[in-house]
Amino acid sequence: MNNVLIIAEAGVNHNGRLDLALKMIDEAKKAGADIVKFQTARPENVISKFAEKAEYQKKTTGTGESQLDMCKRIVLKFEDYILLRNHCEEIGIQFLSTSFDLESIHFLRELGCEMWKIPSGEITNYPYLIEIAKTGQPIIMSTGMSTLDEVRTAVDLLKKNGAGEISLLHCTTEYPAPYEDVNLKVLDTLRKEFQLEVGYSDHTPGIEVPIAAVAMGATIIEKHFTLDRNMEGPDHKASLEPDELKQMVSAIRHIEKAMGNGIKIPADSEKKNIVIARKSIVAKRDIVAGDVFTEENITTKRPGYGISPMEWVNVLGQCAKRNFVEDELIEL
Repeated sequence: MNNVLIIAEAGVNHNGRLDLALKMIDEAKKAGADIVKFQTARPENVISKFAEKAEYQKKTTGTGESQLDMCKRIVLKFEDYILLRNHCEEIGIQFLSTSFDLESIHFLRELGCEMWKIPSGEITNYPYLIEIAKTGQPIIMSTGMSTLDEVRTAVDLLKKNGAGEISLLHCTTEYPAPYEDVNLKVLDTLRKEFQLEVGYSDHTPGIEVPIAAVAMGATIIEKHFTLDRNMEGPDHKASLEPDELKQMVSAIRHIEKAMGNGIKIPADSEKKNIVIARKSIVAKRDIVAGDVFTEENITTKRPGYGISPMEWVNVLGQCAKRNFVEDELIEL
């Protein structure tokens, strides 16, 4: 990947409303994201009726319903994704959706999805990983909550079962994620260990950490966004609003350009300033022809198109071939 792939994670921040989901696509496009990503699931295939909500879900949506009931309330219908995909094609942004169960995988494959996003919670789901791998298509896998051995096991399983190109996203699965738990240096660990494209899925407040991840070489950034952080729902509080998403995308594009190729040479834009900023050997005071150049009668000053100060020891001890006035460039 020559450019940083930016995924605007709509997730379930549409609250189960198709009109909001369509509007989120428009906002992701306006912000400059490459991909807008949703989540596809049959909640009853994913969540046991005995499963409790996560603590962050209890804080944002209360304790009056189960995790299953909450997800049933905010999920989109399968047929809605056809409209979402079509709208993405119409306005020119890539559609992507994370599948959370085998039925969703089959549906998205029939829908024509050509890339797969494996969420952190499925990294130890053997039958799920096999089904994704069998598509033979590119995979982006988040690695939140996992050990390096668990990541290795999942990657090996995907490769052995025909997976396409695999990219890994470092992630801290908490909403919002505390800064002290981010551990961005894991990006280097994943890159060295697996020799794969590495990115970052961010759940921290604000936009600083994903920008820093790009500066550390992340080639994929995923970030939750919402139309309004005050909306009811589990993920809104840990999401960016549209203006913030746009700021993040802009900042990432700037950092992306600034990364360069690592070759230390003068940049085109600075070459014209070399003679302005560097110095030459000049007369410290008036010098008469025949005088010997010494540290008492020569010095270094701008501009830099005369004899370089790096020739200082070679100039000392030579004789002036003509008169020089104070500040005049020395010639040999």
